[in-house]
Amino acid sequence: MRIGVYPGTFDPITLGHMDIIRRGAKLVDRLIIGVTTNIAKSPLFDDDERIAMVKAEVAGIEGNIEVVGFNSLLMDFADAQGASIVIRGIRGVTDFEYEYQLTGMNRQLNARVETVFLMADVSLQPIASRLVKEIAIFGGDIHKFVTPSVRDAVVGRIAERGLLQGDR
Repeated sequence: MRIGVYPGTFDPITLGHMDIIRRGAKLVDRLIIGVTTNIAKSPLFDDDERIAMVKAEVAGIEGNIEVVGFNSLLMDFADAQGASIVIRGIRGVTDFEYEYQLTGMNRQLNARVETVFLMADVSLQPIASRLVKEIAIFGGDIHKFVTPSVRDAVVGRIAERGLLQGDR
């Protein structure tokens, strides 16, 4: 059985992530979406909220998909899941440069696991969770970047935390 891991913080999960999940699920027998916390980022949603959000968003996607939280090195997580593939989405050159370096480091940690890069759909390439949050914080419409339920969760969290900025 070919097992793949698609890791990310998914804060929030975007239409770009969903595109990679749909396409990645076709490449493996089982796709594990690993939801993690990036210590360099301050998430809008906690781990359990992000896991629940991802589970809800992928519920209708065809394929053997599982959502698992993790807080370890990616290669350790991949090993624990029995994965031989890590799937990464690439939006552009900047993503590639970062992912290229990360892949090299991961290969030093575990050469058994291959990294597969999937180019984001052209219409989805500009989408980044960080930018979605920034747009929402300034009162912009994020419906083109996330599903309605994710949009409601983001807007609700921003209101709840009093983060709305700009001229209202």
